[in-house]
Amino acid sequence: MVGIGVIGYGYWGPNLVRNFCDIPGVNVHWVCDLRTERLARLRLRYPAVDITDDFNQVLSDPRVDAVAIATPVSTHFKLAMLALRAGKSVFVEKPITATAEQAERLIEEADRRGLVVAVDHTFIHTGAVKKLRDIIKNDLGEVYYYDSVRVNLGLFQHDVSVMWDLAVHDLSIMDFVLGARPRAVSASGMAHVDGEPENIAYLNLHFDCKLMAHVHVNWLAPVKVRRTLIGGSNKMVVYDDLEPSEKIKVYDSGITLDPMGPKASERRNQMRIGYRAGDMLAPQLDVTEALGSELSEFVACVENGTQPSADGAAGLRVVRILEAATKSMANHGALVELSQDLVLA
Repeated sequence: MVGIGVIGYGYWGPNLVRNFCDIPGVNVHWVCDLRTERLARLRLRYPAVDITDDFNQVLSDPRVDAVAIATPVSTHFKLAMLALRAGKSVFVEKPITATAEQAERLIEEADRRGLVVAVDHTFIHTGAVKKLRDIIKNDLGEVYYYDSVRVNLGLFQHDVSVMWDLAVHDLSIMDFVLGARPRAVSASGMAHVDGEPENIAYLNLHFDCKLMAHVHVNWLAPVKVRRTLIGGSNKMVVYDDLEPSEKIKVYDSGITLDPMGPKASERRNQMRIGYRAGDMLAPQLDVTEALGSELSEFVACVENGTQPSADGAAGLRVVRILEAATKSMANHGALVELSQDLVLA
């Protein structure tokens, strides 16, 4: 049996507890939260789970093999480091830490102790994103662009900007599906509430190849939109996470370049652009709950000493991009180069 402690029972913690309890061979021994009224609600539903507002009680229990941390971003590093030093593997809500330096230290500590660090990049475990990766790898051809809109009205966060809250989803998806790492980032954003982080932001990611990526995130939109367009030399894809059944649509559409004569390469103005509009395919997707699959993978990694799909390194790559984008935003959209090890990872 793998023993689990869940730290934080606010917005995401109940989902963690529910899914852990559904995994065979897992015991949720503890749930910890500073707000005891939340724990009172938990006791009614899970009477066998111990509750506490003292994190040290969880760490000192030898039955606990791993902890799942669902607390504000500013607390991730401290709690995860204490858990690792107590010999517990950690599963951390996104983003993994508030800085890249903190993520690097967690990875080093886990490696030194032979423990697992996983970050909650839930979307890469959805059937839609897994299918998206297969399509990009096998059918799209050369990828031209990734263009995403992720907007809604709220929920305003007080400790992180909309970029660190919403754009992290697209950055983790791109890290999983594109097979290419960005070399630079530019970003712009605005805070419309005095004293609060930015509530609207636009990110542009630059690559060594002809691929370009753009992400628009917003807490002030009148409607909720979760739509991504990905174009390639062979086909194009629309990924709409709010679609109830056909989340992925693959279009056999694109352009063709027809030269006008044998020396057309010397006379580019005579190149004729043709348009191809073929069939649309909506592939069948795995509908297994992503969080359940993600936590099952994490438990298996704790048991076997293997690495999860979204390991500490994946979390670090995303945080490095977010840090660079934050720096760019503070400098009115100036281009910020990413470190070479990120490009080559």
